[in-house]
Amino acid sequence: MSGDDPVPSSVEYGSRRAEEGRLAWLRDPSLVTLCLASAGVVVLAGLVQVSFGSYPMSIGRAWQSVIDPDVLLDARWMLQFFLGEELMRTITGFQGAELPELVTETLIVWNIRLPRVLVAVFVGMNLAVSGAIFQAVTRNELASPYILGVSSGAGLLILLSLVVFSGLATFLPLVAALGGAVAFLIVYAIAWQNGTSPVRLVLAGVIVSTVFQSLQTALFFFADDLGVVQTAIQWTTGSLTGVGWEQVRMVLPWTIISMLLAVLSARQMNVLLLGEQTAKSLGVSVERVRFALSGIAVLAAAASIAVAGIVSFVGLIVPHLVRTVVGSNYRQLVVGCLFVGPALMVGADVGARLGLLAITGSNGGQMPVGIVTGLVGGPYFLYLMRKKRDLGEI
Repeated sequence: MSGDDPVPSSVEYGSRRAEEGRLAWLRDPSLVTLCLASAGVVVLAGLVQVSFGSYPMSIGRAWQSVIDPDVLLDARWMLQFFLGEELMRTITGFQGAELPELVTETLIVWNIRLPRVLVAVFVGMNLAVSGAIFQAVTRNELASPYILGVSSGAGLLILLSLVVFSGLATFLPLVAALGGAVAFLIVYAIAWQNGTSPVRLVLAGVIVSTVFQSLQTALFFFADDLGVVQTAIQWTTGSLTGVGWEQVRMVLPWTIISMLLAVLSARQMNVLLLGEQTAKSLGVSVERVRFALSGIAVLAAAASIAVAGIVSFVGLIVPHLVRTVVGSNYRQLVVGCLFVGPALMVGADVGARLGLLAITGSNGGQMPVGIVTGLVGGPYFLYLMRKKRDLGEI
């Protein structure tokens, strides 16, 4: 080093080293590979999904419609899709005149098929991260929104809003968040006995889920409209049938908020994994952190349930898959869940469509995606329970 070169102070050197430490996990080759592979699965499965439907269309024509320059190069279409027509016209000042007409295939792909893929991406992202947070909060690898009864609690209030209080449909994410929070508090209260254990939390979640699912079934008898009953039944199994840009606009803001908070809270999740006593010795208010993180997890799960219904086991499977690749560091785990969750959800939705196509031969068939995730997640949950030897005392 020459005499003219500046010598960094110890403070500058320490700050630089700390910054490098915080960003080192982003250069982990296993995490990068996992994220790239998951993104590839989403793209490929999404292209398969937009290629099928009741309107006959060749695969090549469907893929061309996805990259139609008449849509991609006109910002007004994007603003209308993601913000709604009224807000688009307010922002752009485009009043009175209509947008240029699109060919039929492009309209079908962009208005009907592509929103379904986007909703699946957001739902998978939310459920995966929600499950990872619950596993950190409870220090229980078997925890998930579905297992802990959060999904059933959110579902019960949403069914109430659909069947009894139809005027609350606009506020479904908030209604679902309230129901999920109440369910989690009940589970925690039941499991509490001078502390909690993994087995007690799982059993309490099963009890609360069973009770709330029975109440959901009972609500069907109060619905006068058969169409509402059919919609509710389909919704309780977890379905992406009929979703559109309205559902994308509904779930998008809550997804952004909850995912950003989850990424920023990764350090707190790592501290909780050290144990309650260690966390307190580090100056962490354990109970406050637990409830704050639980609020993020409930919000993420509720946003998904509001648009896709009760999709089981995604929040259980994805964190385990990511953990086997990148380890237990939540800085990496949360990022991995952001990519693997959408891959699983979009892949399961494509599997549901292709499976029904193979069975019935009908290209326009719709099978609830929750059936596929349940068929995959049930055996996986059994595998985890048999693999995990130390479950603790009840």
